[in-house]
This record gives sequence, C-alpha cells and structure tokens, in this order.
Amino acid sequence: MSNLAEGLTFKRGLRLKNRLVVAPMTTKMSFFDGIVTNDEIDYYALRTGEVGAFITAAANVHKGGKGWDGELGVYDDRFIPGLSKLAAAIKKNHTKAILQLFHGGRMTDSKVLQGAQPVAPSAIAAERPAAETPRALVEEEIIEILESFKQATERAIKAGFDGVELHGANTYLIQQFFSPHSNRRTDDWGGSLEKRVKFIDDLVDGVTAVVDQSGVKDFIVGYRFSPEEYENPGIRLSDTLFLVDRLADKPLDYLHLSMSNYRNHSVSDEFKAKPIIEYINETINGRLPLIGVGDIRNGQDAKEVLATADLAAIGRAILIDPHWAQKVLDDQDHLIRTELSHYDRDELHISNGVWGFLEGMMPERLK
Repeated sequence: MSNLAEGLTFKRGLRLKNRLVVAPMTTKMSFFDGIVTNDEIDYYALRTGEVGAFITAAANVHKGGKGWDGELGVYDDRFIPGLSKLAAAIKKNHTKAILQLFHGGRMTDSKVLQGAQPVAPSAIAAERPAAETPRALVEEEIIEILESFKQATERAIKAGFDGVELHGANTYLIQQFFSPHSNRRTDDWGGSLEKRVKFIDDLVDGVTAVVDQSGVKDFIVGYRFSPEEYENPGIRLSDTLFLVDRLADKPLDYLHLSMSNYRNHSVSDEFKAKPIIEYINETINGRLPLIGVGDIRNGQDAKEVLATADLAAIGRAILIDPHWAQKVLDDQDHLIRTELSHYDRDELHISNGVWGFLEGMMPERLK
C-alpha cells in the first residue's frame, strides 16, 4: 500500500507530490461557445493546491462533438488564452493540471449542436430517453476526428497544461468505437473486437506521438475507461481486460478507471470473485500506474483504493469540502465537511451544473 503523501513519477518525467487526484467532473460553467469563464476559474482555483493533480472537465476537440452547453472547448486556437488561465489557476503549490479531451459522439443532440445531427460509429441510438439516432461517420470523418485530438493536444501544450487525458469512458465517442452496441460497422473500424479497438489504437498512438515529437518536457498522456456497459450487446469486463492489456503496452503514462464506487463487482459471473479494480490492476501488472476512483469519502477510503491502485481520484467529496485533501493528508478525517446546503453554493463556487451533478449522485448529503 502506498502512502497518500508519497510522490509518483510518470514515464515522461512528470512528478506528482502525492497520490491524490481531483477526478474530472462536468461543471457546465463555460460560455455557450466553450470559452473559459471567470466563475469557472474560481471553481478550479478553490479546489487545487493540495492534491497532486487536477483533471479538468471534458474539453471538446471537435465542433461536432459538443456534448452539452457550458462545456470547455479546445477545437480551435481561440480557446488557448482562456485555457492558459485555467491551467495557471490549477497549477498552485505544484499541483499538476491535466486537460481531459473528448468527443460526445451520439451522447448529445441536435439542439446542442445547433441543428446538426449527432455522429457515431454506427447509426444506432443510445439506450436513453429521447436519444436521437446518430449519423454513421464515414472514414474521412473518422480520420478528421483523430486529427482533432492531436491538434487539441498541441493546444493543451501551448496553454501550459502538464498533460492530457483521453476520455474513453462514460459512453462517449471513444468508448462508442469499442462498444459492440454503438459500433456495428463492417469495415476496418468495427465488427470484431480487434477492429473495434482500431480507433483507440490510432488515437493513443497519434496523441502520444504528438507529445513525444513536440519537445515538451514532463507532459503526460492518460486514458480513462469504463469497465462495463449495461446494453446488450455491450462492453463486458472480458472486453475491457483485453483493452487494458493492450493499452498497458502503449506509450501512455497512466490508466484511469471510471466507476461510481471503487468496491463495485462485475455483472459477469466469471468475474464476481473480487472487485473490478483488482482484475484491472492484475491485468496491468505494474506496466502503468492506475488511478482508482468511486465514492471515496475519507482517508480510509483513499487508502483502500491505493491497495490496488497507484493514485486515488476524488470527485464529489472535494466539491463539498475544497480542503478535503489536506485534511486527509493530515489524518484529520473528522474535520471533513460532509454536507452542503443551498446557502453554501456561492461560497463554494458551485454552479447549477455542479449542483445537479451532486443531486443525482449523493442527494443524502445535500440540505
């Protein structure tokens, strides 16, 4: 088990001062066009400085991939000045700033896209209320989207971030290419498991090549993934272990699990003997650092995660208590703020988007 206060150095040289990371969480605080707002900067600045790294909310790499209003944009050079301010706000007291890159794929709608139809690997609607049927991407568009991730990485470097995280989780476009539910293609980009991983292969290889050829020092690349889907057909843990094994041999700096609770077990009968995170950790087998996440509320939870992971990502708890990390590092769990009222929202720079996120995930802690 690693000590929470112990540092960690990634392959590309970046060093974190401790094992605590702020998980990426949707804020919906940017302007309608993706520009960073002052309120957004205040939100990040309040919660940084104590953790080893802070991963931002998802930043859209392509105009056609916008997932919701109030989302960060990184698909044009005009976003660099605002992103530079955001990176600088996060990089307090040696906390490292990681920009999460994503494309919404079918998990958006024509209203958000100002009349345009959502796109995805195949013309299959998501299994959610009022989901629109997307248009299947043609190969030239797939290549263009891959290129947009590379260009977004270049902008993150110019903006002063310490790394990027590829958002291959939560059913967005990267995951959609890997999923047998959303990817029914019969060309080189889908069908078999090997073909469904092609987009991820090309994406990771392309983005890491951009970083390594740029000459930037101590800039890392991570990959986030969800272990299972509820759809049938859908991603199962056996698929994910195949993907994790493949990614662990890539020139990445870390893998980041996305789960609601770090104690979760698989829905598959063959993987019920222990929590999912243990199967993931065993598959990685020390090749890359793993970030564990999911309902970490106190120092004991964080230590339990570090029994099978290298870093612990904190989400909702640090929204409620911006100084959660220092209290945990000081072994003062009893001082952690655990409830939030409407009257606290201004003090904590919590927007409607963040409040809605908290209401959906932990209503018992809101007053």
